[in-house]
Amino acid sequence: MRCKICNLITENIFEARILNKYNIRYFYCNSCGFLQTEEPFWLNEAYNEVINIYDTGILSRNLELSKTSSVIIYYLYNRKRKFLDYAGGYGIFTRLMRDVGFDFYWHDPYCKNLIARGFEYNHNDKIDLLTSFESFEHFVNPIEEIEKMLSISKNILFTTGILPVAIPQPQDWWYYGMEHGQHVSFYSQKTLEFIANKYKLNFYSFRSIHLLTEKQINPAVFKFIKYLHKLKLYNQIEKFLLDKINSKMRNRMFNDMQFLIRKTKENSYESTL
Repeated sequence: MRCKICNLITENIFEARILNKYNIRYFYCNSCGFLQTEEPFWLNEAYNEVINIYDTGILSRNLELSKTSSVIIYYLYNRKRKFLDYAGGYGIFTRLMRDVGFDFYWHDPYCKNLIARGFEYNHNDKIDLLTSFESFEHFVNPIEEIEKMLSISKNILFTTGILPVAIPQPQDWWYYGMEHGQHVSFYSQKTLEFIANKYKLNFYSFRSIHLLTEKQINPAVFKFIKYLHKLKLYNQIEKFLLDKINSKMRNRMFNDMQFLIRKTKENSYESTL
């Protein structure tokens, strides 16, 4: 089987039982460090519910990511521009970011927008940065999906668990997601660096948060963040930065409500509201 990242031959390194019924082979690429399942014939069954029942961290994750993203966008990008949450699920993150004051929009062809209705992505909009959280591991054809994102913005802030250098056995890494069967692509640090080089982008990473960007950022910024985490001071610094952001930004909640009221009267969103 060829690697879906670099197209070289992969090696079958283990098998695992998915959805408690299918024995599936996993293939590792020694060249770019990518791990993939065999062609995922079980996905229709795995996505019987788009957001799987085991995702108990969906709310806390979105709350934490909204804080981290607010700091990154406010201090490293133009906060007055438009942003997009790609593979945005129910719209939780989009709504949270609009509540901070960022002009965020939602896009997800597979999931219903429940929380950020009326703020769907318009393909004519110019997007400064897009977010894509906990989606890379779901991509059956990752390069194709990444190129779709890059056609929207050359700045992608995303999360995915990093595949350890010593490949874990199926029972030793929860991120394989055997019970729900939706995770089919796994990226090492080497894989993400390969992708960055392929598209001539800069790559920055901290734990499971990653940034592919055309913008050059001083690496000392991320080293400083790691240092703060080591000293257990990051949360205090983040709170200080968020307080400053909240004092400068204007919550869009009321204006969004007024916008939706006007649009409803005009019947522009009658089918979705």
